[in-house]
Amino acid sequence: MELRRLRYFAVLAEELHFARAAERLHIAQPSLSQQIKALERELGVRLLDRGGRGVTLTSAGEALVDEAAAVLTRCDELVERVRAAGHGLSGRLRIAYTRSAVDLAAQPIVGRFREAVPGVEVLAMTGWTSENLRRLVAGEVDVVFVRPPVSDAGLAVRQVAEEELVVVVPAGHRWAARRRIKRAELRDEPVVMWPRAQGPGYYDHIVEQVWAGTPPRIVRREPEAESILAAVNDGVGIAVLDRGRAEKLRPRGVLVRRFAAPAPTAGLAIAWRPADRSPALARFLELLPMRADDRNVAVT
Repeated sequence: MELRRLRYFAVLAEELHFARAAERLHIAQPSLSQQIKALERELGVRLLDRGGRGVTLTSAGEALVDEAAAVLTRCDELVERVRAAGHGLSGRLRIAYTRSAVDLAAQPIVGRFREAVPGVEVLAMTGWTSENLRRLVAGEVDVVFVRPPVSDAGLAVRQVAEEELVVVVPAGHRWAARRRIKRAELRDEPVVMWPRAQGPGYYDHIVEQVWAGTPPRIVRREPEAESILAAVNDGVGIAVLDRGRAEKLRPRGVLVRRFAAPAPTAGLAIAWRPADRSPALARFLELLPMRADDRNVAVT
């Protein structure tokens, strides 16, 4: 059954007048009559009684009217959903965050996307940079927030934010009264740091910026910012963290001290598969904040 004929019949059933129905449908009256007759032949029943007093519905016509409106509404909704999906306005987007950047990424970036495109279901998860990049390459997620640099071949990467790095020290540390700390002063300090395997590129970036590439004196490794700060609070050593997490998570006995200018920084980037043609992903990329040095780079 052609939907066009069903739509013609639905309008005619409302008007019960061929001329008025044809005018509403913007077609000639003879054409409307031909289409209704074709529908009757297709169904093998008479849908209308055409008498001198006008047009009336047969019992078959009344049965068809009861269902036609629902069918046409369903078809219209289907068309809208398909079009929305094709334009990135519906569907789903699977996002993985590095644990160090959930607040930095989730609220200003993903939150803006949710508001702009409420029809797209956002499925979020967290993990270390190395874990998230594995998920991305395996096709388990569509886009990941990571700490650059990213060395995985064939991925597209765009930096979206940058954050200052700070030193966290126990309250009784000799630097407690200081406002700024020089990077060179950290050379012989005992340091609490996360395992390099969680994000080798980011780990090496921190070591290069803060310790000029010289291995720091690491006395303990902890996987989470909370456990790093707890170790600092216990006097195990100092730590270097991004300022946002340090100030948000620090316990009462831990102090945050900034580096002397120029302060080292940590970037936040997104990565995705360049071959991914998902409309939802394309829409997400369109809505990303622009930076003066913004660029797309396929990292090889």
